[in-house]
Amino acid sequence: MTNALTTNPPSAAGPSLVNAPNSALFTDQYELTMLQASLHSGAAHRRAVFEAFARRLPEGRRYGVVAGTGRLLEALATFRFDDAQLGFLSDHRIVDDTTLAWLADFRFSGSISGYAEGEAYFPNSPILIVESSFAEACILETLILSILNHDSAIASAASRMTGAAADRPCIEMGSRRTHEEAAVAAARAAIIGGFASTSNLEAGRRYGLPTVGTAAHSFTLLHDSERAAFEAQVASLGCGTSLLVDTYDVEQGVRTAVEVAGPELGAVRLDSGDLVAQARWVRELLDDLGNHNTKIVVTSDLDEFAIGLLAAAPVDSYGVGTSLVTGSGAPTAGMVYKLVSRQDDDGTFVSVAKAATNKASVGGLKHALRRLDEHGMAEAEVVGIEISPADDGNDRPLLQEFVRDGVVLPGWTGPEGVVRAAERHRQSLAELPGAVRRLQRGEPVIPTEYEEAP
Repeated sequence: MTNALTTNPPSAAGPSLVNAPNSALFTDQYELTMLQASLHSGAAHRRAVFEAFARRLPEGRRYGVVAGTGRLLEALATFRFDDAQLGFLSDHRIVDDTTLAWLADFRFSGSISGYAEGEAYFPNSPILIVESSFAEACILETLILSILNHDSAIASAASRMTGAAADRPCIEMGSRRTHEEAAVAAARAAIIGGFASTSNLEAGRRYGLPTVGTAAHSFTLLHDSERAAFEAQVASLGCGTSLLVDTYDVEQGVRTAVEVAGPELGAVRLDSGDLVAQARWVRELLDDLGNHNTKIVVTSDLDEFAIGLLAAAPVDSYGVGTSLVTGSGAPTAGMVYKLVSRQDDDGTFVSVAKAATNKASVGGLKHALRRLDEHGMAEAEVVGIEISPADDGNDRPLLQEFVRDGVVLPGWTGPEGVVRAAERHRQSLAELPGAVRRLQRGEPVIPTEYEEAP
């Protein structure tokens, strides 16, 4: 969308980490007390494999979308225990001196692999795999889950919304409905899930996202008349701007907008009332006034279901806020982070798994592929336990390498990572069965199958 709202193109600049917060204490205390106890027992240095996965999708959802991996890799760069963090831990006697000394020297030296951002996932998909010492992997748990659970929930909601919108662009505009840093993360995740732009300028700065925005009702109310407000906006932003026409009477607002901006008016925005009926008669009115190219943008507490109802209306784009940044009924992806394999005293890897009722996990290092038919359509998610699943030649491997021996590999972070993730999302959904776009509650669109070594 180029003429409906004032649009700023994406920036070529990468993410600025100069002022990024130290992420070392974005954690839960029990991770550091586990570290202390394992240092005491001598088990801290055992090689271990941790896995992040979701036991199930949110109720009725047919798929999920991975997001947050790039942000996690960026946060890993600032996961350092400096004097301030160590002083806090010492002053509050959270860990002992031996553990403080270990933390002072901490640099993640392991490897991380998993599903690419934008990839669709299903129950028990091995979304992220961390291979390192127990100590190094253990203390990353909360950082990993807080990022992946939030961002994947937003990207999954965004994907459902853009699916309902079909080819009509969606605009992320939920910053005022969430924490300021969550707003940046949500904007990034929304773009991965198929949104075209965001209103959040910090997200645009960090990740090169296209930003949009024009005026709110307060701008109209500030002026002595609606006409005066429209004249001021057009004089400043040009005729291609989007004018908000429902501050007073919608019909008069549309007529005034056309009188002020003429046939070059970019768009009118509707933010209240029966949007389906309103969009239809506003379209007719615009056409009668000669503004055949003026777009209609709708906002007002939209979610995927409202967008679906608007599919038959002459709407050109959707602005979505609250429902998007809260996951549209599923504010977390429900991912967990579990130890699935660790070395024994003799160096042999042993599969381990939690067996608690309704919270069982599957032990062993995982491999995964998407089983595709001869037409390239997905049939199943195949997870190999301690083996690579058999590939019949059509299948697509799902695990990507992100960190090797402590070094983040290029291409997964910053603006480049977002572009790559959005494309992965598009391609992943294209290979899934058509039911993936249905908003009705249902089972995962493809099953998860396991293969084990004989």
